[in-house]
Amino acid sequence: MSFPYTIETDPEKVDYQQVADVLHKAGLSSHHDAEMQEKVFKNSDVTLFIKDKDRVIGVGRALSDGYTQAAIYNVAVDPDYQGQHVGHTLITTLLDKLKGQNIILYTHPQTLTLYEHYGFRRNKTAFAHFGDATSDGFRWMEEEGFFLPEGYRFESEIGRY
Repeated sequence: MSFPYTIETDPEKVDYQQVADVLHKAGLSSHHDAEMQEKVFKNSDVTLFIKDKDRVIGVGRALSDGYTQAAIYNVAVDPDYQGQHVGHTLITTLLDKLKGQNIILYTHPQTLTLYEHYGFRRNKTAFAHFGDATSDGFRWMEEEGFFLPEGYRFESEIGRY
């Protein structure tokens, strides 16, 4: 099966309103802020955009030092194109571009098992600090399952701290 879509890596060659719309439709952004997404993607080390002709249908990006450490963010597929290997192409292309580096991935709790198919393992020692999150934003993230319960300790930690 051939992949019928175009992979664009140049952040200068996309419509950022379409990028913002894909992120919003995929549930990764609560707004359609094209200007912010343009800044975010243009300041990333690796950018990927999957296009159906002129329409952006999938996005992904990574930050990297280029040698040892990288982080993948904003992997999103327009719901109208899910199930057509767009997400698979995004992930495998990002992994190829980051080959040999330790990679962290921040994702929605509903997609955790998906990434295990690509060799990712859950990490028990990661933390997140959200500098500008609102109480509504935190509440939503707690309800969605992004956080362990406040004060949670794994059995191996009990009594150590």
